[in-house]
Formats: sequence, C-alpha cells, structure tokens
Amino acid sequence: MEMNRVESFSDGVIAVIITVMVLELKVPNDATMASLEKVLPQFLAYLYSFVTVAVIWANHHHLLKGARNPDSRLLWANNNLLFWMSLVPFVTAYMAAFPSKAVPVALYGVALSVMGFGFSHLRRAIIAQRNVTLKNISPYQKRMRWKNTASAMAYLAGAGFAFIDIRISYAIYIVIPASYFLPDPSLVESSGTAAE
Repeated sequence: MEMNRVESFSDGVIAVIITVMVLELKVPNDATMASLEKVLPQFLAYLYSFVTVAVIWANHHHLLKGARNPDSRLLWANNNLLFWMSLVPFVTAYMAAFPSKAVPVALYGVALSVMGFGFSHLRRAIIAQRNVTLKNISPYQKRMRWKNTASAMAYLAGAGFAFIDIRISYAIYIVIPASYFLPDPSLVESSGTAAE
C-alpha cells in the first residue's frame, strides 16, 4: 500500500465529515431577519468547525509527506485521528442547538481535545518510522509536537471553562485553529527532513 492511498482515504473521510456538517444547516422557516437570526448559531458552529477541520486537513496533508510507508502503526494512528474527527459533526450540531449551555460546549472541547491528541499520536507514529528519538527530532518537529499537545490541552481547558464562563471556552476554541491557519514556514524543508 502506498502513502497516497492513505491520503486519499483520509481525504474521503474528511469530505464526508464536512458534508454531514453542512447538512445540519437548516433553511429558516420564512424570509424574515428574525428567522435568519434563529439559524445564526448553527451557521457559526458550522463555520468554526469547517475551519477547524480544514486546518486539520491541511496539516494532515503536510504531516503525511514525512511518512515513509503506511505501516500498521501509522495506519491505526491515522484511523484513530479520523475516528475522533468523525465526531465533529455531532458535537457541532449539539453545540449549535444549545450554544449557551455548558454541557454541549464542554463536549465540543473534549472532542476537539481528543482529536488533537490523535494528531499528536499520528505525528509520533511518523517520527518512529524514521528511527529518530524524540530527543533528536528536528526543531520544527519539536515545535509542532509542543504546539499539538498545547492545543489539545487548551481545548480541554476550554471544556472546563464552559462550566465557569462559556465566553472563555468560545475564545479558546477560536484562538487554537487561528494559530494553525497558515502552515509553519519550516514546511519548506525538504520532505526528507520534515518528519525528523
């Protein structure tokens, strides 16, 4: 099996995730501004989740460029990430239905946190393929490992803050994908060193 098959499978799953999310958007009951305002939470939740999934997809694409082959560890690490990503439509719809309630907003953060840890796990699987110890990985990989772990922990913190002040949760949930919006300039490195 070649890496492009892994990437194609992942792209297909991510496309389905985005499709399921957009299907949750409901057309207003009439053509008034009041009806449009009622669906605003759904739209904002979709917009945020779309950007988050798009950021994961872009970084996933760059990350897989550093993989040597689709061994069993890499395949299952990738499937783990895709599983947690597949929950994004559910937690998005739940949060959109109850945007001011702590439990749905917290569950959203928990799901994104576990997805972040899944991304870190995939990164470790790719590093392991290259027989590089964590002490000897490139400065880029050190930064990205730290950033992935910090992001997952921040999502978890956002989940906790939902029970104190939901506005803090939303702020955390917005800042994290914004920090990934553009790939790190180090990705210009050759594909041979990008995963080391």
